[in-house]
Formats: sequence, C-alpha cells, structure tokens
Amino acid sequence: MLAAIPLMIVPLIVYNLVLIGLVGDGVSALASTITSLSMMSGATWTMSLGDLLITVSLVLLFIEVLKATRTGSWSVIDHMLSMFVFVAFLVEFLLVRGAATQVFFILMVIAFIDVIAGFSVSIRSAGRDVSIGL
Repeated sequence: MLAAIPLMIVPLIVYNLVLIGLVGDGVSALASTITSLSMMSGATWTMSLGDLLITVSLVLLFIEVLKATRTGSWSVIDHMLSMFVFVAFLVEFLLVRGAATQVFFILMVIAFIDVIAGFSVSIRSAGRDVSIGL
C-alpha cells in the first residue's frame, strides 16, 4: 500500500507549508540561503531552500522511475495517484498567486516527467512480459 503513494506529493506538501508560512516566512523563504561555499575558482556557490527542494524532488523522481519498473496491481494505482499529484500541481500553479514561481514551475515539470516516465516505463516493461506460446 505504501508503495502506491507517489513521492512527488512530498515537495507539494513542503511547498504549501512554506506558502502558508509554517516553514519560514512565506514564499520569500524559498530564496533564503541555506549554505554558501567558497570555490577554488574564487566564486561563491550558494544553495537556497528552493534549490534544495528541487534537488530533493529530482532524487524522488529517480526513485519513482525505479518504482515504475515493478509490475503488479499497485503500480496502476501509483500511476493514477501520480497523475492526481501532477493535476494538483497544475491547478495550484494556475490558481494560487504564491505558486506562480520558478521553483513551483520546475516542481510541476518534475511531477509531469514522473507521470510520463511512469507510464512509459510500465508500458515498455509490460510489453516485454508478454510471451506468445507456440
């Protein structure tokens, strides 16, 4: 059952917690610097909360693609719930003022890639599972 829960719901929940102010002070918290490193070139590399959220989402996308290779009754439910998560991203992006940011748009694109990759991998692996007896 837990395997059917789409992991892309985590960035959606975290972003909404930031949006309503439970984490940080609203959407401006996404631009706050988490870490800053001096590079050997002399440049300074900084990572914001929004950058970290995108990075974590990419790791979750990788796990979702691995989950898509499994076959079973829960995989269909997982794909369906992933589609609902993407639709939630899309609706929020279009209707909520605080979601009209670059970070949220990139998260929405990652959720879309999750849906497309999940269906593509499942269809491809299902085609290989079919064997024709002679």
